[in-house]
Parts: sequence; structure tokens; C-alpha cells
Amino acid sequence: MYPFLSDADADNWHDFEVGSRREILALLRGISEKKQMIRMLPVGDTDMCVTTILHIDADNDAVLLDRPSDPEETARLMSGRPVSFETTLDNIRIIFGTEVMQLGMHEAVPALKIPLPPSLIRLQRREFYRMATPVGNPVKVIIPMPEEQGGGDAAFQLSDISCGGIAILDNRFVLGDSIGHEYGGCRIDLPEIGPIVTGLQIRNSQEMTLMNNKANRRLGCQFIDISPGAMSAVQRYITKLERERNARMAGLK
Repeated sequence: MYPFLSDADADNWHDFEVGSRREILALLRGISEKKQMIRMLPVGDTDMCVTTILHIDADNDAVLLDRPSDPEETARLMSGRPVSFETTLDNIRIIFGTEVMQLGMHEAVPALKIPLPPSLIRLQRREFYRMATPVGNPVKVIIPMPEEQGGGDAAFQLSDISCGGIAILDNRFVLGDSIGHEYGGCRIDLPEIGPIVTGLQIRNSQEMTLMNNKANRRLGCQFIDISPGAMSAVQRYITKLERERNARMAGLK
């Protein structure tokens, strides 16, 4: 049913499944608004068709897609076989399928009509995908400072987080900007997930001027020596942030 999945992903696709109707609608609306191209592949075929979302009919749990201009492509899609779909949204792969497809129209445009997917699969290269952390209730990282930098613990606000690392704001300029400098035993308290401990290595530094004309520094840090349990906690926290964001998007519609 999901020919777009690699063998490794197919073995674990339940780990990436989204079943919330609100979240599914938010993701499909994002795809529609950005006019993302969607690949369609009937099961058993090797030739793909390309489409876009014309309209999402939430009241009737239906999605209207642009119909191919080639009648032969339309005939293959209407052959009664399940059809898989793949696209991307913000560097996230979105995969879903349907066993029911009908011909339809949308604002005088020929369309394909499918039921709203009851679930979809969301895959992403999380090491490159960063989620901004809350501003109103900021997440903090506690970094043990070396003696030459004053010793003790210092707290810094996170700007964003990924499975590769974090970006932090050093508004007191106490960390320096030495690329490659490492700090061990850093503690991050992830809201509703729990604390993790990891090493951090500074990978990039950016000087910023805030709206109040105060200077700030953004440091991109890579996780080092992070345990599998801590990485799992980071993944759960990123998923939590994504779902909160999607819920906000859905609430605005």
C-alpha cells in the first residue's frame, strides 16, 4: 500500500503514523496552501502521475485533487486499485493512500475525489529539521562552566531544537564563540518529557541585534555523547512541538 517507503521505513511505518483528524487536516491544508506537487502511484504500477490538492472538503471528509490531463493516466487511477500518494511539507515527507477514487469537479476544473485519509505517514530527516521552542515559556539548558570561564552552572534559553542539536541564546556573552569548543554534562529540561543530559559542541555563532537594540549571540550546538534514551526523549519532544503547531494551524481555519 505504501510503495514510496523504503524497506527500513516500511518495517516501522506505525512509528510515523498520524491518526488525529485535526492534525491530518492541518498537514493537508499546508500542502494545499503551498501548492506542493503530489506523486500518485496505483499499486502494481511503475509509472507515477503528478497532482496537487484543489480543495479540502472537511465537512464531507473529502479531498479534491487535480485530474491528469492524459486520459490514460486517469484510467489507470480509476482502475479500482489502491493508490499511494507522496509529497513534502517543510522538509517532511507525507505519505498516504486511498482505496476509493471518484471523478469530480471543482470550480469547473476536472478533479479526482478521495476520502479524507484516516491516517498518514510523516517521515523527516530530523537531524536537519529544527523546531522553534516556545518563547513565552522558554526551555533552558544548564551548562557546567569550566573554571577558566568562572565555574558553576549557567542557564541559557533554547532558540530551537533538532535531533542533531540545539541553538541557544547567550545574551551575556559568557560562552565565547570558539567553534568546536565542547561542554560536557549539559542538562536540558524538556517540558512534559523530562530532563536529559548530553554533551554539546559549538558548531556556529551568530551575532544579533534585538528590537530593543541590545546585542545577543545565537550559538548552534551539536549533541555529543548523547544516549539513545536521551535521543528518544528529544524525538518525543519534537513530535510534541509539531503536534502543538499543527493544532494551532487547524484552530485558525
